[in-house]
Amino acid sequence: MTVGEGPTGPEGRDPASGGPAPRQRRDARRNRDRLVEAAHAVFSEQGLDAPLDVIARRAGVGNATLYRHFPTRAALVDAVFHDQLAGTMAAGEHARTVPDAWEGLTGYLRTVFATLAADRGTNDLMTTRLADVEVLQAVHAHNRRTVELLLDRAREQGAVRTDVTTEDLLFALAALGRAVPPLVRATTPDAWHRPLALFLDGLRATTEPGPLPGTALTGAELGDVLGEMGPHRTRTAQGATGKHTR
Repeated sequence: MTVGEGPTGPEGRDPASGGPAPRQRRDARRNRDRLVEAAHAVFSEQGLDAPLDVIARRAGVGNATLYRHFPTRAALVDAVFHDQLAGTMAAGEHARTVPDAWEGLTGYLRTVFATLAADRGTNDLMTTRLADVEVLQAVHAHNRRTVELLLDRAREQGAVRTDVTTEDLLFALAALGRAVPPLVRATTPDAWHRPLALFLDGLRATTEPGPLPGTALTGAELGDVLGEMGPHRTRTAQGATGKHTR
């Protein structure tokens, strides 16, 4: 007997309502939850361009089931990261209320970079553009407005150099953010603190920057980071481990 046949009527329909039978609805919800969970794990490991059939296999369903729930990659991405991206927006709202604009800006950016370091999928979302992901469009707009407001206030308070623009900051942050996953893979999970601190010192109006946190990269570590950033990274890593092959 297939799901939905028998007492519930032909093709899994509920005779009373004409809609899907209760068991069919429970199975559909369970499959959707498994797909979202599997997609989050795969996107976190491989990034947003991970093959969708890998996600379906990890969820234990067929490709047809995946596309029935999520007709596009954008729909799946939106479902996976909606809550996490909403948390970034909440951090921005808090930063806007901090009286010291420099403290608000740096605290907000540290929160964002901690997220970029922890999850490659979120890193892809926050540092690039992906069309048709509604929550992502809202996050990018909110992030831009947060940075703009804090920069304006920081200039008024004399904390930030007067010639830096919002676009200067967003471009530099995106470029630096893209380097975070290979940096933490090649070194330590908190290694991003040092380059972020160095970047932030360049924004300050003061001529007396504070000491950099953490330890400097060695020549070998720099080589490892650059290797992780290369276009051959996925093929090399997968070939060596035997994982995530198509």
